[in-house]
Parts: sequence; C-alpha cells; structure tokens
Amino acid sequence: MKTKKRTIILAAVLSLSLAAVLAGCGAKDAATQLSSTAAETATIAASDVVSTSANTTSGGAIDTTDLFTERDLEQTADLTDATYYTVSDGQTISIITEGVYVISGTASNAQITVEAGDEDKVQLVLDGVSITNDSTPAIYFKNADKVFVTTTEGSSNSLSVSGTFTADGDTNTDGVIFSKDDLVLNGLGTLNISSSDNAVVSKDDLKVTGGTYEISCSGTAFEANDSIAVADGTFSISNCNDGLHAENDEDDSVGYVYICGGSFNISAADDGIHATTIFQMDDGDITISAAEAIEGTWVQFNGGTVDIEASDDGINASSKSSAYSICAEFNGGNITINMGAGDTDAIDSNGDLIINGGTITINAQSPFDYDGTAQKNGGTLIINGTETDSITNQMMGGGPMGGMPGSDTGGQQGGFDGGQMGGGPQGGMGGPGR
Repeated sequence: MKTKKRTIILAAVLSLSLAAVLAGCGAKDAATQLSSTAAETATIAASDVVSTSANTTSGGAIDTTDLFTERDLEQTADLTDATYYTVSDGQTISIITEGVYVISGTASNAQITVEAGDEDKVQLVLDGVSITNDSTPAIYFKNADKVFVTTTEGSSNSLSVSGTFTADGDTNTDGVIFSKDDLVLNGLGTLNISSSDNAVVSKDDLKVTGGTYEISCSGTAFEANDSIAVADGTFSISNCNDGLHAENDEDDSVGYVYICGGSFNISAADDGIHATTIFQMDDGDITISAAEAIEGTWVQFNGGTVDIEASDDGINASSKSSAYSICAEFNGGNITINMGAGDTDAIDSNGDLIINGGTITINAQSPFDYDGTAQKNGGTLIINGTETDSITNQMMGGGPMGGMPGSDTGGQQGGFDGGQMGGGPQGGMGGPGR
C-alpha cells in the first residue's frame, strides 16, 4: 500500500451544516458542490480537534474537499488515443503503460492484468465484455498510481469466478476485480459480478461515481482497506456476506465509508455496511436487509433515505477504531428501522447517542441501547407508531414488549423507560422516567 495523506479530517463538533452543504452530491453536480466555498467552510481544520485522550477524538467528519476528482466523476472515457482489446479463452492481456484501454468479447479463464508505473493512471473501458474464470481475478491491477473501470453507455458486462481463488505469491487475490492501488468504478453501463468470494477489492481507496452493479458473492461485494466513497450509482447486492466493508487489518485509524449519492439495495448475511472508523451519509437511498445493517465507530447521518430490516442491530456504533470516540449521530435524513424479535436493538451505541435532526421511525421491542449519554436536540422520533421526544435505554434488557409505547395509566414515558425494567406495553409497571 502506498503511503499517502489520509482524507479523513477529525472534527470535535456536531456537523449540523453538512446536510445542507453536501446533500445530493451525485455524479452530475458533485464536482461543483465538493469544491464550493460552503463545503470548504464546513470542513474543520485538524488543529481544531479536541482530544478526549492521547489517541481518541471526540467526533469526526470526513473531509470531502476534492474527494472526487473531475476524472472520477466523468462517466465517459476519452477514447482519442485508446487501445482496443478483445478477450479470448485462456489468454492474459497485459497492460504495462498509462492509457485508456477498451475491452470487449467473451472468454473463459482469461485475465486482464495491469502492471504499470507508480505514477501511471490506467483506465479500462468495458464495452460488452464477459469473462468466466475458475480461480483467478478477471481484472487484476498489480501496480499503478490509480486505476479506473468504466462501463460504456448501454453495455452489459459480466465477470465471474466460480472456484477457489489462487494466490499470487504472497498476495491473496480474493476478488473478481482485485486492485492493489486506488480504484474508481464509473460509467453508464451495467456490470454484473458473481464470485465464490469477494466481488470488488481495493487494497487502497475505492470510489464509485456511476454505473449499475449487480453483485452476487459469498464474501463482500465492495471491500477496501482504507476507504469506500460513493457519489452515485445503482447497486443491487444479494447473497453476499457483507455489502460494503472498509477495514485495514494493520491500521485501525483508516477504513471509512462515505455515501453522498446512489441507490442501494443490499441483502447480506452479516453486515450491510461496515466501517472501521466513520460511516457518514449525506445523501442517497439505501435499503438494507442484514443481521447488522450499518456499523462503524462514529456513525453519522446528515441526509438521504435509509430503510433497514435487521435481525441483530439496525445501526451499531461500537469500538472498532482507537482513533475515534463511539457515537451514533443523526443530523438529517429519513431513517426507518424494522427489527426482528428477540435480543435486537434498532440503534445500538456503545458510546453516545445524539439526535439533532431528521426523521427516525423505529418499529422494535428495543428501540435504543446506549452506554454513554443520549441527547435529542431536534428532529422527529417515531417509536412503534407514536411520536416521542424520549430516548429510552434498553441497556439492562427489557421484557418481550419492554420498549413499546405505553397507552394506559402508566403513561407513555413509563412504558418507554419501564422497558428497561421489563414493563409491559401499557406502561403500568414502567416505573419512573429517565
């Protein structure tokens, strides 16, 4: 992994202005928005960070200034000097110099490899290509400064690996598209990926700014070591263990997920979206069905629409990074969480819980579980059909109906807070409010 300046800027205040500044940063207007004066004003300088300990900050927001370059956001490639290739059975197309390369054709056990210079940028343009392999990535980026995979308008492209991946020396090449360097996915076409392990893997930063993606895999659909940033695109992810997963086994100060656009439909056995440090959503449309839908150390919602069905935790803020405090923060957006029965929490924070804005609709026996403090400074909160300003805490565990709103003599507040002590839906045994 190349050494580079990280793009995360730590913040120590509530990021109330982010929703208005960065909402709707899809590929059509992201370049304008992300370079605007307002966006720069919203970014907090690293020198302003307030530390709660030697290696922990009290909050954070992702520095989106120049996060997406103009080329990242351009959905069509400049083909003026492009080189054209057609894949064939059992053959490897080896690319060693910077440039734009158009790929088409149908083949089995074929591979496209890129091993260019450290300063080279290489763009693969998929124009109706289908590759079916047994054990090796269809596209393998071994070395470059930055690489692009772009689908042409109206094209349908298919990449698959059906067997056990074969390692390349010390490199565990476990993705159908596997990159050791920064990877950008964009375009106006469709990319279908089927994998016996992971679908798309970047050992650095992964960005998606356009295109349609149909993913089926036993591992993770989109995996990156350092970050995943999405400005636009349409994503259908099914039969995968995780949807989006950003984690670096050697450095827990990196591994964020940032979403400011796109439409997601994720069905995952484990995590819908997993971030080691920050999960931040400014805009977009996300539907998730998973064990845990969204998790990170600092989870922040500033805008967009989220629809969650989960069997464990809907939204989980937990200690995954030593560089950040633990917090679930809601500043905007429209969030709906439907939980399964049993020991499940709609919003679970092992630290603080802050609601400043947005609309949060929860249908669950245990709406909240937090270990730190809770604040409701604004926004709309609807629990099991009843609007409330109360943030309950199921930290000690409630009865089967413990978190339901009270409607009888015990009162609504007693019903909510009484859930902690096992009170029933009528709230008569709820006990005092918090």
